Amino acid sequence: MQESRLFKIVYYLLEKGQATAPELAEKLEVSVRTIYRDIDALSGAGIPIYAEAGRNGGIHLMNDFVLDKAVLSEEEKQEILVALQSINITKNSSSQTLQKLSAMFQLHSENWIEVDFSGWGNKEFDNEKFELLKSAVVHCTNIKISYADSCEVISERIVQPLKLVYKSKAWYLKAFCTEKQDWRIFKLNRILDIEILNEHFKPRSFPKTMETSEEKYNQITLCFPREMAYRVYDEFDKTQIQCQSNGDLIVSARMPEDTWLIGFLLSFGTKVDILSPVYLKEVIAEQAKLIYEKNKT
Repeated sequence: MQESRLFKIVYYLLEKGQATAPELAEKLEVSVRTIYRDIDALSGAGIPIYAEAGRNGGIHLMNDFVLDKAVLSEEEKQEILVALQSINITKNSSSQTLQKLSAMFQLHSENWIEVDFSGWGNKEFDNEKFELLKSAVVHCTNIKISYADSCEVISERIVQPLKLVYKSKAWYLKAFCTEKQDWRIFKLNRILDIEILNEHFKPRSFPKTMETSEEKYNQITLCFPREMAYRVYDEFDKTQIQCQSNGDLIVSARMPEDTWLIGFLLSFGTKVDILSPVYLKEVIAEQAKLIYEKNKT
C-alpha cells in the first residue's frame, strides 16, 4: 500500500509541479505526518524530492527529474507501444518515437492495426488540416476557420480549439467561438480553411451540457429491403436493426430532423419506407418532387 502511495505522490508532483503536505494528505487520505514519512522514504530511495518552508513553499521534485523506465511494468510498456502503433499520424514522428521507446523498453510489438485520419482521395489536405488543429490544441493557440454550417452558410470564425474528437464515423473539433462567446462543436469535414493566429488562450473545460445527446431527438422508424443491408449496417448499429422474416430491415433510431436527415433519406431513393413519424413522408416527397422538377428535360 505504501509503495502505491509513494508512486502516486511522484505522479502528482510530476503533473502539478509542487504541492503542500496537507494537499497531498487530503488527496491520498492519510495524515500530514504520514506524508512527511513518505517524502523521507522517497528521498532515501534516490528520488530528488525536497520541501521548502515559507508562504510559497511546498514539496517539489527536481526540475530535470523523469521516471525511470523500470517504474513501468512489462504490460504497461507493451500498451504504450501498441497505442503508438495504432495511429498512423500525419507525420513520421510517431514511428520515430516508437523506435526510441522500443529500444529503451527492449520490446518489439507487431504492427497489428493502422488508423488513417485522412479521407479517400484527399490525404494530403486532410493530414495537413489535422496536423494544424492538433498543434493549435496542444499549444492553446487561437485559429481562424472558414466553416460551412448546416444552415448552408459559410462564415469565418476565430475559435479556441480544445479537443479533437472522433465520434460516429467522423472527426469533430470542440472549441470556444470568440464571436458567439459560447462553446461549439465543428465537424472537420466542414472546416474549409485554417489559419493559425499568433494568439494564445488559457484552456478551459468543455461543458458537459454541450455534449450531443440522442435523447433530445425524435424516434424515427424506417424500413429497408434486404438488398440495402450493406448500407443499413454501415449507417446503423445492429441494436437498432430488426431483421424481418422476408429479409426486410426495420430500423428505429433517434436522429435530428434537419437538412442532413432529408438528404440522407433521399440518398436511398426508392429503397426506404418511412414508417414514422408520418409527416416526414410528406417532407421527403416534396423534396423529391422539387428535385424532379429541377432536373426534368
